[in-house]
Amino acid sequence: MRHFRQLEGPQARHLFHRQPEPFGDEADRDILAVALGATLYAPATRPDLADTIRRRAARGVCSMVIDLEDAVADDDLDVAKKQTVATLDLLAASEDPNPLLFVRVRDPESITEIVSQLGPGGAVLTGFVFPKFGSASGPRYLAALADAQEQLGRPVFGMPVLESAKLVHRQTRDHELTQIAALLAKHRERVLAVRVGATDMCSTFGIRRDRDLTIYDVRVVADVIADIVNYLGRADGTGFVITGPVWEYFADHERMFRPLLRTAPFEESDAVPFRQYLVSRDLDGLLREITLDRANGIQGKTVIHPSHVAAVHALSVVTHEEYSDALDILQVDVGGVAASEYRNKMNEMRPHRSWARQTLLRARVFGVANKGVSFVDLLTAMVTV
Repeated sequence: MRHFRQLEGPQARHLFHRQPEPFGDEADRDILAVALGATLYAPATRPDLADTIRRRAARGVCSMVIDLEDAVADDDLDVAKKQTVATLDLLAASEDPNPLLFVRVRDPESITEIVSQLGPGGAVLTGFVFPKFGSASGPRYLAALADAQEQLGRPVFGMPVLESAKLVHRQTRDHELTQIAALLAKHRERVLAVRVGATDMCSTFGIRRDRDLTIYDVRVVADVIADIVNYLGRADGTGFVITGPVWEYFADHERMFRPLLRTAPFEESDAVPFRQYLVSRDLDGLLREITLDRANGIQGKTVIHPSHVAAVHALSVVTHEEYSDALDILQVDVGGVAASEYRNKMNEMRPHRSWARQTLLRARVFGVANKGVSFVDLLTAMVTV
């Protein structure tokens, strides 16, 4: 699997200074965590599930979750589990590369149940997503994951979703995060990334975020995200990759506020009609939220619509300027300050070192854009390919 593999030949050479590297289940955990990118959820009850996963992979999706939780009605759960197993077994015979595949279960017992029924599908299962993960439920999820890894005889990763009321409520949050941090630290090699469940967090207050706003405008939820990053996203070797919450809108609507996309970048790329397309699909709000995710220490994003994938991936590509700065910072061991090669900022060699390392890791899986290539060029290429 490789990001942007749908872009080939002259088009790829025009866009990329450094091409994205291929990766698979056997890759280093840090690489896989960054490579998740836009993780697309699909209901386990979808009748054409295996074909859907193949089509999405061909269009650039590199990680998917087969959902047995909120997307499945209670009466359909048994059928959904059987279809999940059948789909994984079917995809194991595919000649084309599969995306990183996860199953979101409802409880730890479902992990054991699914793994015990898998045939060849065990070879394509990357891991499980743990909903409403907390200090009480976490040990059972992680124990079931360890048993699954032993039964399958290969690494299987877990991705806890932080969304419970204990995390949201101010008076219990610090204690809960302290316990979660200690628990995840004991199972570091099995935890691929920590996901943020903002929809359930909003539900705690009876809130549904409007499409004209980002999750960072919903202060009670933004405060929780900030604390999750503070406890679990540190760059000192104790942290994890934290992925951004879902953007749930994908169709036109009557607007109260002006669009969030400036016109100038699209005029420079001769893509003004494309800007209108993005605005009409509410993707301008998504693009702003992805940018704020990155500014707040978050990488990748949960998505529920295929049209969101290209936006997440276009903004994950390392710009030529970022790459140049990162290389300059990491080639100096003695600290100090120097002007950027782009002559528009100062690079501080010690404070910016963690950022530079993370940037070069992202460059490996998402590539580096050529000088003068913007996210508009990348996004236009992916939408029109």
